[in-house]
Amino acid sequence: MSESASQRHLAFWPPGLPRRLTVPHTNLFYNLEVSARRYPDKPLAIFYDSPITYGAFFDQAERLAGWLQAACGVQHGDRVLLYMQNSPQWMLAYYAILRANAVVVPVNPMNLAEEVRHYVTDTGATTIITAQDLYAQVQPLMAAGLRHVLVAAYADYLTVPTDLRVPELVAAPREEVAGAGVTLWSSVVAGAYRPGPMTAGPEDLCAMPYTSGTTGHPKGCMHTHASVMYNALAGVQWFGAQQDAIALSVLPLFHVTGMQGGMNGPIFSGATIVLMARWDRDTAAELIRRHRVNAVQLITTMVVDLLSSPRIDDYDLASLTRISGGGAAMPDAIAQKLQAVLGIPYVEGYGMSETIAPTHINPVHHPKRQCLGIPIHDVDARVVDPESFIEVAPGQVGEIVVHGPQVMRGYWNNPQATDEAFIVIDGKRFLRTGDLACVDEEGFFFMVDRLKRMINASGYKVWPAEVEALMYRHPAIREVCVVACFDARRGETVKAVVALKEGMAPTAQEIVDWAHANMAAYKCPRIVEFCATLPKSATGKVQWRALEERAPLRQGAGIRSSGSRRW
Repeated sequence: MSESASQRHLAFWPPGLPRRLTVPHTNLFYNLEVSARRYPDKPLAIFYDSPITYGAFFDQAERLAGWLQAACGVQHGDRVLLYMQNSPQWMLAYYAILRANAVVVPVNPMNLAEEVRHYVTDTGATTIITAQDLYAQVQPLMAAGLRHVLVAAYADYLTVPTDLRVPELVAAPREEVAGAGVTLWSSVVAGAYRPGPMTAGPEDLCAMPYTSGTTGHPKGCMHTHASVMYNALAGVQWFGAQQDAIALSVLPLFHVTGMQGGMNGPIFSGATIVLMARWDRDTAAELIRRHRVNAVQLITTMVVDLLSSPRIDDYDLASLTRISGGGAAMPDAIAQKLQAVLGIPYVEGYGMSETIAPTHINPVHHPKRQCLGIPIHDVDARVVDPESFIEVAPGQVGEIVVHGPQVMRGYWNNPQATDEAFIVIDGKRFLRTGDLACVDEEGFFFMVDRLKRMINASGYKVWPAEVEALMYRHPAIREVCVVACFDARRGETVKAVVALKEGMAPTAQEIVDWAHANMAAYKCPRIVEFCATLPKSATGKVQWRALEERAPLRQGAGIRSSGSRRW
């Protein structure tokens, strides 16, 4: 990479922000200890109006860590599964595992027993921390290697009456769950457990989030205290957050974006986290008003939902100074509406489980729409030809590869996948992201699509993300996902699965005609299918692969030039 190519984005570097990031040479748990000693009486988290202070949080995390060591025999480097919904207990368990010198393995709470079984067998974990709503999924796994189960009740941390709409699973009273190896959370935090010395250091494993598993079994991404610390601090520095910030945390904490931006970053700076178990646009808006939230991370689908509310003009969101997120490009029409309603831009970033959240973020003072941003401190990011790994010219499409302090060591117990994930360029180890992008003349990165998510229609390459962004301009479209579908003449053709706004009822042909009037013919959907809502993962990303599997991709499947089917 030429010097000029690597430096182009520095002209837009946030004013006053150093280009290098000095990371504390400590265990991540130490961040909590420092903030607890500085602000013992300040709320660390507010859970549906119920606060827990830094001092109380620190004390309970220590008790839990002591129990893990004394009752479960957890030792340095052991993996402990964390399987529950967003809650104070999720955050407490995370920090307790670290205090016990162990490794956090976050598990998607949407997973069922057979899916969780893979985590048990792959990590060799013998201890899991869960909640009563998920215990039925854990109980069958006691024969798979689990020996200790800590069961929490979310309602234990609803200590203040509230008129907010609390999810039923959160409000459910504590159950006296019993069974071999089962311990109730309430009994542990009421006990007098204390942990031994903190021995885990910066280069020891800290957290092991698993990839989505779209191409096979999920793979554990090995992150050290140093790599997790790096991105927790990077987000704080990039956005200028400080101890009096109040952040709404609604993204799933098991996912790296929620984990870092919604928990680890705020705890590092001593800020207050307004925590939601699940997304609810009206409750989110009321929490922002009630607690004067000034920063929130929302993925694109949440912003679309918020702005689609018939009550949007009644929401008091004046305290917000920043809305950031990622996961999928924000459609330009939605970004414009957000700017018009709130007067602030949507600041997009880019990262993955393998990088424990961001490698790129848009400069707050100069964000670009539908843009991944620029490489953050100490990150060398390039767009290369996926076969030759030679860097492509500005404006050309290639694969993003990244080198930086936040990149994982590799995949747990999977050296082959690790070898396939990395390449060496100019003597440096780069992670292959599998994401296709281009870089503009100013050094900003723009997503094109996943490496394998491309439609080849009569030899023309169609990038679904581009078509989706265009279709969001249609006044009746609330959500859209574009996938490939077999076509006897074109080989593949373009299909759009559409969720309409309430009260809107265009026909499939009307949407096809609109597309022909608004984009190049080869990009236009030939098939439009309606649905009530698009399928999404636990992190809110649209599951385009699932939709593509519904689309006939083999000859003789009976494709029509346009049609409508609801499901």
